[in-house]
Amino acid sequence: MSAWRARLSAGLLHPACKPAVGLLLMAPLAALIWGVVQDSLGANPAETLIRNSGEMTLRCLLLTLAVTPLREWTGVAAFARLRRMLGLLTFTWALLHLLAYSWLDMGWYVDDILRDVAKRPFILVGTLAVLLMLPLALTSFNAAIKALGASRWKRLHRAVYAVGLLAILHFFWMRAGKQNFGDVAVYGAILLPLLGWRLKGLQRHWTRQRA
Repeated sequence: MSAWRARLSAGLLHPACKPAVGLLLMAPLAALIWGVVQDSLGANPAETLIRNSGEMTLRCLLLTLAVTPLREWTGVAAFARLRRMLGLLTFTWALLHLLAYSWLDMGWYVDDILRDVAKRPFILVGTLAVLLMLPLALTSFNAAIKALGASRWKRLHRAVYAVGLLAILHFFWMRAGKQNFGDVAVYGAILLPLLGWRLKGLQRHWTRQRA
């Protein structure tokens, strides 16, 4: 192993690495809570909370999807130890995003929420993404892997790529009303190579199975 790979691997394997990454990715939540306390989230605090929690969900999702490509491109297997934590952080931010919408925007009125989901496609797509994430979060532990078997567990967790597409579509439709696609283009430009890498990997897998 080259010197830089050895240093990178040592850093990823350090006991402080996972807590540091977790704190870094949850730090925006502390900033948002502080903003609520200080009344500094602007004229529409609910919108700020919904928007920021949604973007953090997307960022954590992209980091989760990047773990395996980074592991293979760099040859540093230690990247894999971050995947489960990143996936759970993604789901945590998604729940916070859904909570902010259901509580702060809709006031827990279930009938209004259902009508809104049916009326606005971007909310429907976002809801589907969260529902798809639920079984992935519930089966992210060793006991679930053992119960399902490695092969079935891997097939189930391929749904994370569908989650990625739904999340980008949700973000695109949400920004379409304001004709603001700059951030969507950035996130899409990151997601597409990750999806392309995954499709190539599946193609190689199917080719080996047919051989």
